[in-house]
Amino acid sequence: MEFIDYYKILGVDKNATDAEIKKAFRKLARKLHPDLNPNDKDAERKFKELNEANEVLSDPENRKKYDQYGKDWKHAEDIERAYQRQKAQQEAYGQQQQGFGGSGFSEGDHSDFFESFFGGGFSRGRGGQVKFRGQDFHATLHLDIKDAFTTHKQTLTVNGKNIRITIPAGVSNGQVIKIKGYGGEGMNGGPNGDLHIEFLIANNTKFKLDQANLYTTIELDLYTAMLGGEILVDTMDGQVKLKVQPETQNGTKVKLKGKGYPIYKKEGTFGDLYITYEVKLPNNLSSQEKELFNQLKQLRPS
Repeated sequence: MEFIDYYKILGVDKNATDAEIKKAFRKLARKLHPDLNPNDKDAERKFKELNEANEVLSDPENRKKYDQYGKDWKHAEDIERAYQRQKAQQEAYGQQQQGFGGSGFSEGDHSDFFESFFGGGFSRGRGGQVKFRGQDFHATLHLDIKDAFTTHKQTLTVNGKNIRITIPAGVSNGQVIKIKGYGGEGMNGGPNGDLHIEFLIANNTKFKLDQANLYTTIELDLYTAMLGGEILVDTMDGQVKLKVQPETQNGTKVKLKGKGYPIYKKEGTFGDLYITYEVKLPNNLSSQEKELFNQLKQLRPS
């Protein structure tokens, strides 16, 4: 189950007062109400999440449980009962039993219970104390394709903490990277959860990206297409000179090896750049130019 930050949905701080929560809910509810956003599925989803966040945070008891247990707040009473039972059983069995690692827990009694809402994220330490794995956090990071083209560092703020990460060149749109141990804190010495970052890559360039290859179209004037020559071509990392063969036809495709998008976690390795030539015909011909074209026509009758 994915963690939903109700405070973030309402746009308030974790220390927000009841009045601030109420005010934030009313403001967003007016903005996202389905009557004002007909046929808008995204607004409908956000309005549903907004109502859910308000129902939890506007109730003092539910808010307390949510602050302590996050997405598992509905199971707060079950968790607390399990702890109380564990404590009572440890006391009954005494310190000697604890020293041998006995917990008094019956595997059949509680494994299914914890598995059902912690996803197997628990274990037992010395003395039988149950260790709970922290929650996984999920974040979305928007990048421009030019930023994703090179390995670089960025600082993210997740759950109020600044995390500096290295983003390898070549991450793709929709790719999810897991950073181990940067999720919620574990309980009773259990391991921290993980941070899952989804990358959304915006491509505002003239290059179309397909896996690690880039594609673009370049206009070629008639004279260069017929006689050949050299042209300057834009790539993602600067301009290069490209030789055009004489009598190049419209729609001709050429490949620039290694001038595409970087391949993820293969430093210095790139896909290819594919260029399609679009021959541009001259217009607004002078009388002299028309005469020359007529002469060519006479030389090359159809």
